[in-house]
Amino acid sequence: MDIHEALYTTRAMRRVKPDPIPEDVQARILDAAVRAPSGGNAQTWRFLLVDDPGVKAQLGPLYREAMGKLWQTIYAAKIAAAEADPESAESKQFMRVKNSSQWLADNFEQVPMFLFGFNQHDSTGGSIFPSVWSAQLAARAEGVGSALTAVLGIWHREDVSRILGVPADEGWHMACCVSFGYPTGRWAVAPRTSAHEVAYRNGWGTPVGFEIPAPLWPAPTTEGDRK
Repeated sequence: MDIHEALYTTRAMRRVKPDPIPEDVQARILDAAVRAPSGGNAQTWRFLLVDDPGVKAQLGPLYREAMGKLWQTIYAAKIAAAEADPESAESKQFMRVKNSSQWLADNFEQVPMFLFGFNQHDSTGGSIFPSVWSAQLAARAEGVGSALTAVLGIWHREDVSRILGVPADEGWHMACCVSFGYPTGRWAVAPRTSAHEVAYRNGWGTPVGFEIPAPLWPAPTTEGDRK
């Protein structure tokens, strides 16, 4: 797969089929993950794959409870705004994301595989997120969708560590949980605020110096290319 296609189309794919992910595909995903940069080459990370129905059955209720708290707290104002003006483009976009996120919560046990990322003595995630993103890009190359979430770590960190048997006295910090599965939807370039609207140069608020009104991939087709 072209690297730009992977970069531009690896968006959160939460709605997935229950079909299992073959072990050779899992192996390629993890092997790509451990090739990512590591601060000081310390590689103080651990990746825990969860595909056992019994383990997922224990985690699912915790995940749903965490998502419920997320809607009631951090996103409460956005939900209220969307409900007050449901026809606005912003409200429709937010509700699409909310519904997709809630689907993952409601169907947690049906998702074929989760990856839990753990960092040792590092609560920032700076040393593990490059590897997690590499895993997600590798999954994209295999046709596997993924979605990163941190809600379990916000509200149920100790419960999850207990269920997964994480040693309590070795400084392991749960950075994230990533769902993996073959998507029910289609791959596409995700709509985003243009880069020049969120980027500065040499100082806060100083224009970056160029504008990108539309995605640069795929490259615009020219008349010469069509001949």
